[in-house]
Amino acid sequence: MWVGNGIAGNPAEGPVWVATGGYLLFNDMLPSRRMKYSPGVGVTVAMERTGGANGLTLDLQGRLISAERDTRRVTRTEVDGAITVVADQYLGKRLPPPNDVLVKSDGAIYFTTPGGGPEEAPVAVYRVSPDLKSISLVADGMIVPNGLAFSPNEDILYIVDSGPRHVRAYDVLENGLLSINTGRVFADMSGPEPGGPDGMKVDTAGNVYAGGAGGLYILDSKGRKLGRIVHGLSFTTNIAFGGDDWKSLYFTTRSTLNVVNVKIPGIPCPQGRSRCGLDT
Repeated sequence: MWVGNGIAGNPAEGPVWVATGGYLLFNDMLPSRRMKYSPGVGVTVAMERTGGANGLTLDLQGRLISAERDTRRVTRTEVDGAITVVADQYLGKRLPPPNDVLVKSDGAIYFTTPGGGPEEAPVAVYRVSPDLKSISLVADGMIVPNGLAFSPNEDILYIVDSGPRHVRAYDVLENGLLSINTGRVFADMSGPEPGGPDGMKVDTAGNVYAGGAGGLYILDSKGRKLGRIVHGLSFTTNIAFGGDDWKSLYFTTRSTLNVVNVKIPGIPCPQGRSRCGLDT
């Protein structure tokens, strides 16, 4: 299960599987560097000075999307290495530090901003249009909006609120915005043991994988807890499916990267959705 530790800065965050290269990228946040894990090779430094990047994902073209805490922006890395700013303000106000990021199969980019100051844009969940020309606030009112994940058919957006240690669920409208009055607590991940929800992922059967008290939980589509991976570490920071069959469940903690094999494949980043029989 254990892949590697000794990540100097803590915490490890934002794992994303790059299927075209057969490797995993994740962030070592405090030293502001990106790590690369290649099965059979190990962990190497892929990039320095990432802007304190936290969440990572890939867009429809396989370009890396990064939530940069220190620079307070969401960026896209182009094929030639150039950086495109996806979002750095809302209604003329600077963004609070972005945390996690998600791409829908239509190319829209969703991200969370868990905390900020009075002169900054609201603590909320935002959506950037596929052409990057508009940004919308799609959900607010949470204490610490954090991880994001879509249900398999993308009609539900799951959002972690790390303040009360809840996973919330919202119905997704046809225009990509959220039906706010459908917001509900999907699962309570609190408990007497250390740990809580942060990043999360969903498998092709609609099960949700999220950290909670005492480990990493698997929840069914109704929010019922099916099982728990007790890894003995204090906090599960984020999760990614990977491998050729998308059945390798990678998860990061404050200072380690780990992997377990699961029976149900995860939902890949959007450009790989058809590999699991999902609509593109």
